[in-house]
Amino acid sequence: MFCCLKWNFFASEKSLRYLVRCYFLVASWRSKPSKKRKMKLVVEVVDANDLMPKDGEGSASSFVEVDFDSQLSRTKTVPKNLNPIWNQKLFFNFDETKNHHPAIEISVYNERRPIPGRNFLGRVRIPCSNIVKKGEEAYQRLQLERKWLFSSVKGEIGLKIYLSPESKPKSPSPSSPLKPAEAPHSSPPQPPEPRISISSLPPLPNTPPISENTNLISKTLAAVPKAEAPVVETPKAVTAEPLKETSTFAEVDNSNSFIAVAKSSGAKPAKRPKKEIVEPVEERVGTAQYIYKHQVLQQPGISMEKRPQGVPFNMHQTNPQGHQAQASHQAQASHQDDYNLKDTNPQLGERWPNSGAFGGRGWMNGERHTSTYDLVEQMFYLYVRVVKAKDLPPSVITGSCDPYVEVKLGNYKGKTRHFEKRLNPEWNQVFAFSKERVQSSVLEVFVKDKEMVGRDDYLGRVVFDLHEIPTRVPPDSPLAPQWYRLEDRRGHGKVRGEIMVAVWMGTQADEAFSEAWHSDAAAAYGEGVFNTRSKVYVSPKLWYLRVNVIEAQDVLPNDRNRLPDVFVKAQVGSQVLKTDVSETRTTNPLWNEDLIFVAAEPFEDQLIITVEDHVHYSKDELLGSISLPLDIFERRLDHRPVHSRWFNLEKYGFGILDADRRKELKFSSRIHLRVCLEGGYHVLDESTLYISDQRPTSRQLWKQPVGILEVGILSAQGLLPMKMKDGRGSTDAYCVAKYGQKWVRTRTILDTFNPKWNEQYTWEVYDPCTVITLGVFDNCHLGGGEKPNGGNAVRDSRIGKVRIRLSTLEAHKIYSHSYPLLVLQPNGVKKMGELQLSIRFTTLSLAHMVYIYGHPLLPKMHYLHPFTVNQVDNLRHQAMNIVAVRLGRAEPPLRKEVVEYMLDRDSHMWSMRRSKANFFRIMSLLSGMFSMSRWFSDVCNWKNPMTSVLVHILFLILIWYPELILPTLFLYMFFIGLWNYRFRPRHPPHMDTKVSWAEAVNPDELDEEFDTFPSSRPNDIVRLRYDRLRTVAGRIQTVVGDIATQGERIHSVLSWRDPRATSLFVLFCFCAAVVLYVTPFRAVALLAGLYYLRHPRFRSKLPSVPSNFFRRLPARTDSLL
Repeated sequence: MFCCLKWNFFASEKSLRYLVRCYFLVASWRSKPSKKRKMKLVVEVVDANDLMPKDGEGSASSFVEVDFDSQLSRTKTVPKNLNPIWNQKLFFNFDETKNHHPAIEISVYNERRPIPGRNFLGRVRIPCSNIVKKGEEAYQRLQLERKWLFSSVKGEIGLKIYLSPESKPKSPSPSSPLKPAEAPHSSPPQPPEPRISISSLPPLPNTPPISENTNLISKTLAAVPKAEAPVVETPKAVTAEPLKETSTFAEVDNSNSFIAVAKSSGAKPAKRPKKEIVEPVEERVGTAQYIYKHQVLQQPGISMEKRPQGVPFNMHQTNPQGHQAQASHQAQASHQDDYNLKDTNPQLGERWPNSGAFGGRGWMNGERHTSTYDLVEQMFYLYVRVVKAKDLPPSVITGSCDPYVEVKLGNYKGKTRHFEKRLNPEWNQVFAFSKERVQSSVLEVFVKDKEMVGRDDYLGRVVFDLHEIPTRVPPDSPLAPQWYRLEDRRGHGKVRGEIMVAVWMGTQADEAFSEAWHSDAAAAYGEGVFNTRSKVYVSPKLWYLRVNVIEAQDVLPNDRNRLPDVFVKAQVGSQVLKTDVSETRTTNPLWNEDLIFVAAEPFEDQLIITVEDHVHYSKDELLGSISLPLDIFERRLDHRPVHSRWFNLEKYGFGILDADRRKELKFSSRIHLRVCLEGGYHVLDESTLYISDQRPTSRQLWKQPVGILEVGILSAQGLLPMKMKDGRGSTDAYCVAKYGQKWVRTRTILDTFNPKWNEQYTWEVYDPCTVITLGVFDNCHLGGGEKPNGGNAVRDSRIGKVRIRLSTLEAHKIYSHSYPLLVLQPNGVKKMGELQLSIRFTTLSLAHMVYIYGHPLLPKMHYLHPFTVNQVDNLRHQAMNIVAVRLGRAEPPLRKEVVEYMLDRDSHMWSMRRSKANFFRIMSLLSGMFSMSRWFSDVCNWKNPMTSVLVHILFLILIWYPELILPTLFLYMFFIGLWNYRFRPRHPPHMDTKVSWAEAVNPDELDEEFDTFPSSRPNDIVRLRYDRLRTVAGRIQTVVGDIATQGERIHSVLSWRDPRATSLFVLFCFCAAVVLYVTPFRAVALLAGLYYLRHPRFRSKLPSVPSNFFRRLPARTDSLL
């Protein structure tokens, strides 16, 4: 019995492993001598920033190599990234008994491919005296240093370095050793390993996020207990090399379990020596597929990080308490990457596939490529044109017929409008059904009789088999419609009536695409159907109307006992301008003032001139008026003067009832005007920073276009819900593009967060230094869904905007990118989705392009007779209002909120955020000068003796050969330009949250930016913001005052304000003139340069004599109150 119990006990594998482990622990404890425990030096390589590009494509594939005490280890390679993130720990043996340790040398290299090799990117040397114990470490950024004099190095590296006690290696189980070179068939049969999924893994407490060392991992993990290795099921299987198999298992601290990698689910249980492993794929529990990062909030859970082959991966719980610094850094990097531009690879161009699906009867044999729509993905549509019907049967009850047609394809139904009492109606309407959403193989066209009460009467139908429908290939002529006899409901026979229908398969390049009813907008009804269609708009032709008010005669006041204070008020539509009150009180006042208005063709408003008497500050009396149509005025193309005219004023109070009194007048007041329509100006309706058109108003002054801009609006991805519909979030998105006078609007795709438009548009380019603006909006006018809010109709919500400057695009190149849609909201910047575009800019003439770059940005009238800053702002505001009103009257309307958002209506408003952004933009520009100044100061102070010696040699050469100064300077800039060509930007610029200062903005500053004008906030908040503005203005006032002080000191040098200082300066000038006259200029320049570049041993820490003299000069600060 004892033998049976003993055998049963050791038959349990778990008990056996437990006894073996206890044996090894006891043995190791007994054999361990009493000495100081060994330490491990841990170098945690976190990330790097702004590395030097080295691969010839503006990027670098970087890795880090650490050398300590003849121990060499390196990180993995991060491909194609100038801001790589490694998050990798490297372990080294550290002997505490030594008194001196060598410095830790950390080098960054670029891995060359396909030719093996590496390029030096920088290094950091850290003495061991600065190393701390584990728990005291901190994340630090160190500037990369050069290795040689001419090394090209820049950027920083983030590290954590500390000492950690050496962890005891876990004793391997002797029953199941794992050998890298063991063949799969040589191992004895093993019981099946337990498989678990990612979501079923228990949380691992205190699990470090980084636990890998590619150099030492094979030494510590010689064997893995098999029963404690759960298998993670992931869908992607790859083949690992046998030598790297031991490094695919990573030990987890504070846990008795190991994480192994096995085959994908559905396969047989994997055995450890097999070569097929599963590559870890980045995955998060709790998120669904096809959900973007900005659409959901990531919940804390278990994450798996993707690693290359041969490198262990860790599975850890993403709790913010364990590794707060690293987690925040990774979140910030991921957050910033989410705001960056992304490359896309869409299938652009038209392709006509072989037959095999419906529509095959008219399809091409092979593939046909065309260039009409080569910047968008081709989308196929089933078009149905319902033209008319004839000989329809009348109703038995009414004796007439109210017919309409219903087109049905699967679950989609489209209806025409109905006509009352017509037996031969004509509709001429087109229906388009997306091929991707076709759910049936039969197309049914029903003709029905509209009934006021009850169900509509069935008149007949026509059925089409989708496999027999022909395909129309542009540029073929439209398909001719045909007459079809109607058949009964069951299709057993023909009934009275015929209908003319054309059915074909086409693409979005078809002419009927823009006017068709789309199945994508099947939920829209009523007037909302028209609001879903794609349209092209043209801005109205805008003119500047210049009214020069010269003088008036015989202006008699109502009170004859006083002379009038006369002024003139002019009005065009809603624009009202006034002249100043005449300087002298007289009945013949003189002004000679210009009043500028904005007018749009066709001219609908009139110029109304009124002469008024300013009686006192609250009362003005009308003395006369006149109304003039704008068509009668001369149109001026240049600065030549136009003829002036006298106009008689109508006396106030003379109307229809006073016709008799009007005839009794012997004379009347009159006014002298010079009015013209300015055709030589460009009417600014958008900011000059994002201007898209610079042509003058008059077409006679236009030049030939220099290029063609083609834009393919592909799709949007990951849009956020903008409104609630049936208890769930919904978005009905459309895109608007504006360049020059041409506006385009895509069709509205209903109820989807990933709409696909695939529409292509073309613009003529007259100046490459212009900007195209694209915006995405949510359509809130789909019929029946509009609810007034506070008496106003609902507004289309803005989703985001993209600007692209044409001068940043290379000619004849297709740019396919996904642009982030960023919107600044009162709670901060928010990503609303991504807009996928393909853009091509084609130049027509290189000589014309060079000619354009040498000419003014705006027409010459803006420089010959410029407007003031206030006039430009006011005229731009009026022009935007006119454009918004005119485009809002189109069908479908381009609404006011859309036009104002595209034209940046509020860009001139005060914003603390914009002020900070502009300040730091200035500082970034001056940073180059500051860096050059620091470098020159280091040269003068001999911080780097070799550099100082080379500068002295160069200085002597330039002094001896001064004619080489300008050629050397230009040659240097030439080589700098050639060198920077390798690192030129590969994609257009996009919205940058850092430059915009949108990430670190204060919430109160955002609330101030979104406040109305005038303010609608409480008095306490307004007072607080006013005090803050006073503080900022006080700093600006101090800086301006300092600048004024320095200028006044320069002015006072020769003004004898300080007679002693002026006399000393005059005497110095006389002596300097004599010395410079008798001394060669080269000698003077040589002595001055050598004196300025002298060694610090010959320098004094006190200010120089000229600086002391300048600071003692007087300024006018003493005269300020």
